[in-house]
Amino acid sequence: MNTPKLNGKDLLAMGFPEGKAIGIALSILNSAYKGKTREHKLELLGRVLESSALYKEHPILAPLAADLLAPKMDETIALNPEKVNYTIYGGEGIEAGALNQMEIAMRLPVAKAGALMPDAHQGYGLPIGGVLATENAVIPYGVGVDIGCRMALSIYDIPAGFIEKKRESLKQLLTDNTRFGRATFDKPKDHAVIDRPEFSEIPIMRGLKDRAFSQLGSSGGGNHFVEFGLVEIVDPQNEFNLPIGNYLSVLSHSGSRGMGAAIAGHYTKLAMENCKLPQEAKHLAWLDLDTEAGQEYWLAMNLAGDYASACHHQIHERLAGQLAEQPLAMIENHHNFAWKEKDAAGKSIIVHRKGATPAGKGVLGIIPGSMATPGFIVRGKGIAASINSASHGAGRLMSRTKAKQNISPADVQKLLSDAGVELIGSGLDEAPMAYKNIHEVMDFQKDLVEVVGKFTPKIVRMCGDEKFMEVD
Repeated sequence: MNTPKLNGKDLLAMGFPEGKAIGIALSILNSAYKGKTREHKLELLGRVLESSALYKEHPILAPLAADLLAPKMDETIALNPEKVNYTIYGGEGIEAGALNQMEIAMRLPVAKAGALMPDAHQGYGLPIGGVLATENAVIPYGVGVDIGCRMALSIYDIPAGFIEKKRESLKQLLTDNTRFGRATFDKPKDHAVIDRPEFSEIPIMRGLKDRAFSQLGSSGGGNHFVEFGLVEIVDPQNEFNLPIGNYLSVLSHSGSRGMGAAIAGHYTKLAMENCKLPQEAKHLAWLDLDTEAGQEYWLAMNLAGDYASACHHQIHERLAGQLAEQPLAMIENHHNFAWKEKDAAGKSIIVHRKGATPAGKGVLGIIPGSMATPGFIVRGKGIAASINSASHGAGRLMSRTKAKQNISPADVQKLLSDAGVELIGSGLDEAPMAYKNIHEVMDFQKDLVEVVGKFTPKIVRMCGDEKFMEVD
């Protein structure tokens, strides 16, 4: 039976925009849906206009849905005139630049909820310490460049006095078994993450596999570190069933290395090309998770997170082997990531934590201080106003440039000596005084987490081994 074909006028009358969408729709409906009635075709078109998820039922309509959903290159998406309300933790300690970035983020059409952590400071797009919940959209710069950056802590059944007795040996262990920045191991250890199918299935990942393998088990530069220290367990009801007391521990901080940065750069560019926002919000461009690009980024982001975890596990395995001990417990958590979660009403949301620690009820995490101040093992309380989040550290008080200009090497050396900390590498930009007071930060979020234990650094390795102070 022949059915009347639809034409461009029919689609314009329905509200379709002028352009190639009309041609795509006519081609699909008049060929693939050749035997369907005119009424059925019109009903399908109406549903395409109303639902971005229609192609899950009718995959053949995906090209049409994608064209209709993607903003045209010359269109700018307006920000909402009013922001979504959000909670700020940290009071006057948060700089104006970070507050301004959060205000802009909360005016995005996809924004559903937000929170600003007490360690917040200005970044690109979403501020560091910013938490943003969206609906079915992921923002590459809301995740950040170092995708899946994380903390990992191993606790050993070795008494606290071991560090003082074996300082030189432990310093050598760190030097021999860790690599930072551009330095990598001559023979990286294999790991199953390198065999993941995403490396062949996602175009951008094909060119990143060899680099990812070469950097396995190493750490980035900047504020990334591996350190020996002491954990004091203070909660007798701790999840590790450890007696209250002090234990030798290893703490590491690093992310997904060059692979994560390449993923972030590629998909941020793609998002900015297809999601035109006003100049002040351009770094908050998003990818719809119903699009191919959004699905690709989501898979690549998760791969980068698993890769970062693999690097940490190899760091800890190397050191455990040299210590000839297996840890009593290991904790890890990541930030610079996006999660699919539920809000208080049970609705699905995408939660971006750019420099924020997951703190759902009962969830363990690690919040470090600086190289001369303690960090904390915490248990989340699951507070909805914070979107189940807490800070990811003390947070910067000075930019790297200001730290290099204003901090004296002698003052840093004295502070480290007074704290009983030995440092391998690093520069003035990572000096303890470049960071906020971790005790004040923890006080601002006492309603968000409870302290299970405290970590005190003793031997710290960071990037820059030739001398302590790198002033350039």
